[in-house]
Amino acid sequence: MPDESPSGQPIIDLGQVVVRPILREEKDAFTTLLARHHYLGSAPLIGPSIQYLACVQDRWLALLVFAAAALKSKPRDHWIGWPPCFHWPRLHLLANNTRFLILPGCSYPNLASKVLALCTQRIAADWRQRHGYPVLLLETFVDPSRFHGTCYRAAGWQELGLTRGFRKSNTRYVQHDHPKRILVRSLHPHARAILAHPMLDPTYQKGEIPQMRLNAKQTDSLFTYVVKLTDPRHMQGQRHTRRALTAIMFCATLCGARGYEAISDWAQQLSQPMRKRLGCSKRGGRYLVPSRSTLYRFITAVDPCEVDHLLGQWLDTFGGEDPGIAIDGKTLRGTSKDPTNQTHVLSAVTHQDGRHLTQKKSTPRPMRSPACVPC
Repeated sequence: MPDESPSGQPIIDLGQVVVRPILREEKDAFTTLLARHHYLGSAPLIGPSIQYLACVQDRWLALLVFAAAALKSKPRDHWIGWPPCFHWPRLHLLANNTRFLILPGCSYPNLASKVLALCTQRIAADWRQRHGYPVLLLETFVDPSRFHGTCYRAAGWQELGLTRGFRKSNTRYVQHDHPKRILVRSLHPHARAILAHPMLDPTYQKGEIPQMRLNAKQTDSLFTYVVKLTDPRHMQGQRHTRRALTAIMFCATLCGARGYEAISDWAQQLSQPMRKRLGCSKRGGRYLVPSRSTLYRFITAVDPCEVDHLLGQWLDTFGGEDPGIAIDGKTLRGTSKDPTNQTHVLSAVTHQDGRHLTQKKSTPRPMRSPACVPC
């Protein structure tokens, strides 16, 4: 007869607890137990997900569900330190512990924190095997009116604060006045640095990694347009040529760099032969790339309309005859809610190959008074 605790429950050895993804034939029983015993019911599987089972031999002890991370979480995003432009393309590297249920009759000391610790040890590898990319950060939301989140903190999770008390309903957010505690657990010692870095390492890319593929003819023709760009700098004290600065700006953007910091990081990784090909200056037997501050000053000083026009001309040299063009407009996020004071962007893209031809921005115009309206 197995040993029993004073409460009458059989004593288990926490060293024998195993956490594993559920099997296909266990899914119905897993869903039924969640719906019956979890206060939120069965977990809807949103996006990529993994369902875990904690057990000792054939005895089920706990159920866990990890799914897609919350789309918006101000304390989490502030803690990571990523700008808005990094948020959406890197959200797949986060996972949300949407359900955690200790089954009835299995409330043993330290079991919950043990199960969470076992999950964090294997979920990165399981996530990569199932979805093709790893996960760097786990998050969860704890209702303070029901739980204190003690087991999460015991397992190394960090509390970041409270939510604002909103939930998503279809395409809008509805306030429910029940803020929840936000807790996170890093699965990589440099998770925050990786998520907030200007250039995301290819290891963490989702799907096919975009690459720049230019042949010699295309590269040479690009440089013929690069030299046409007006140099906004003064002639005195120039250490880097206009060709090098513009070529780095164009090529880094084609490789997926967004922002001058990402462009600078891309340039620092260039090999010596590539630096020579882009026209970088040579000093002391080595080709040097411009510093981040130099790139920033040049990028912010050039005329964006001229850059757009030159790139459009370059792309036209490789386009087919009479391509189909799609035109679409968007209202910039964060502009005024007043319809008469909004900023709009109009873009033109080819149907066949998705080439971006041009983009125009319309700025708000002051409303004319009735006295100025022509008869």
